Amino acid sequence: MGDARSSQDLASLVARRLAERQGEFAVIGLARSGVAAARLLRAAGCSVYASDASTSGAVRDAGAMLEREGVSIDVGVHNVQRIAHCSVLVVSPGIPPTAPPIRAALSAGVPVVSEVEVALRLQPALRYIATTGTNGKTTTTALIGHLLRALGHDAADVGNIGTPVAELALKEVPPPWASLELSSFQLHDTPGIMPDVGVLTTLSPDHLDRYSSVADYYADKKRLFANAVVSSQWVTTADSADVDALVAGVPGQWHRFSVHRTDVDGYFHRDSGLLHVFGEPLVARDTFALAGDHNVANALAALLAVMAADPLHRLPAARAQLAKAIGTFGALPHRLEPVIDRHRILWLNDSKATNIDSTKVALASMARPTIVLLGGRHKGESYTALVPELLRTAKAVLAYGEAGALILGDLEAPLHGRVPVEHCASDSFEQVMTRARALAVAGDVVLLSPACSSYDMFNNYEERGREFARLAGVIA
Repeated sequence: MGDARSSQDLASLVARRLAERQGEFAVIGLARSGVAAARLLRAAGCSVYASDASTSGAVRDAGAMLEREGVSIDVGVHNVQRIAHCSVLVVSPGIPPTAPPIRAALSAGVPVVSEVEVALRLQPALRYIATTGTNGKTTTTALIGHLLRALGHDAADVGNIGTPVAELALKEVPPPWASLELSSFQLHDTPGIMPDVGVLTTLSPDHLDRYSSVADYYADKKRLFANAVVSSQWVTTADSADVDALVAGVPGQWHRFSVHRTDVDGYFHRDSGLLHVFGEPLVARDTFALAGDHNVANALAALLAVMAADPLHRLPAARAQLAKAIGTFGALPHRLEPVIDRHRILWLNDSKATNIDSTKVALASMARPTIVLLGGRHKGESYTALVPELLRTAKAVLAYGEAGALILGDLEAPLHGRVPVEHCASDSFEQVMTRARALAVAGDVVLLSPACSSYDMFNNYEERGREFARLAGVIA
């Protein structure tokens, strides 16, 4: 992915070709973001070629719909020669950078960008707060959107959270505000990013199945700041040395948050139980329904970002509206989501925990004996980092999926004699759940917090979480 040119040069080139409708635009990947990008480019008067290597029914249906809108389509194959001669290649974030069409485009000097880049260029009036980070970015994005709407703005939650940015531009009346979640993959190919406010929640190793090093992964996160100027507004945690190192020297106005310190713009005052934002107490922690210090940090990040986005958002009336809105925000699906509490056994769906650090956060939130479901497709990190929290709270660990044997190998010795680790070698997730129910007694928690991607047994983490919830309802 990406381009050897500077972010500014690449963004300018793409903007110019969009303005001139120059040449044919290619889109690879016909999932939701690719379809939205192709439709937006056609609506803007561009010639568009779109392709997908899959031949699934969903891809064929998407291709047929796009053909009716005037897009040239290939299903089951990418025309690499055609892509190498296109004006701009729009790539879906799920396609690896080693894919032949991406390599062909880059070798030919074709700019490779994300759907986000194209959609932002074609919506120059859109005001947006962009959020990235290893963990917390989806909850923070949803909170920002919730707070903007509480202030009376027409605002959409878009990007990695699920809705492509391009879908906004296709609306008859596009909303003027957006809360934009950006993954590292999206940031790699979004050279023109210039948010009203940019937010970096956390940093920890992730996606090492795709990146050659942690440094490469962090470098893509840093692309959020590629176009920083003195007037840029940034919100970052003050609780991470890695974040401090990443943003050192980046120009802009900085607003920092912490759950441990009080010398920052947003903090949790534990003695009073109040969240302080921009020099004044704003709201009681108890009014915010989400558990854990990590969610306090997410709330502080969202409040700072919204209040930094416009001076009017800091006025007393706006502060009162924001304080009230914090109390009406509920847990998102698949993020420590309670799905059933039966026979005093609580089943928690944390399927979105696809890396070690996210699972550590989930375990730190547990206050009852916990049966932990770990497994899926390995992402390159050792599971030994989970040992301290597992020793504190785990009653048992069930290791399953492709990573099951690795998890057993990492955890069996350090947990030996204190927390049993069972390798559920079956391909059946139902058997994993049945075993969890056999181990659970009144007062226990069954926690799905896999620390792995879902792609060995499921199409995505949402499907995994839904199946966990369904099975919990059957066997609890």
